[in-house]
Amino acid sequence: MIRVTQHTHTISIPTRGKGLYPFTRDVARWISSLNIGTGTIETGLLTVFVQHTSASLAIQENADPDVVKDLADYFERLAPESDPRYRHQDEGPDDMPAHIRSALTATSLTIPIVHGRMALGTWQGIYLFEHRAAPHRRSVVLHVVGSS
Repeated sequence: MIRVTQHTHTISIPTRGKGLYPFTRDVARWISSLNIGTGTIETGLLTVFVQHTSASLAIQENADPDVVKDLADYFERLAPESDPRYRHQDEGPDDMPAHIRSALTATSLTIPIVHGRMALGTWQGIYLFEHRAAPHRRSVVLHVVGSS
């Protein structure tokens, strides 16, 4: 008989302002911890969800740091700060562009788990994409459902 289990965990990611922050290792460490004792997940599905409207998630190349720098630069051009056409400006010139960038990217990711590990490609990593200029502490909820 196949036994399906579920697990949740929250990761807190400190940021220093705009940019992409890798946290693949944190997620992999948590999944590995499930494989100790009765919570073993051999095959399953991981959901990664950021609990904020001015930050997002991305799976991107983790080998060449220029990739994430170019991506961040592109979003700066795509949704610039201080555009006089923005109605929502109460929280600073970076807030409305942060909401736009978040809407254009992802607030959740789904990653298969195969043989107890995330099925990411060789050069793929999970990133928090901080869209605000000031440092923040972002909460990312992990949920896995699977079987041993």
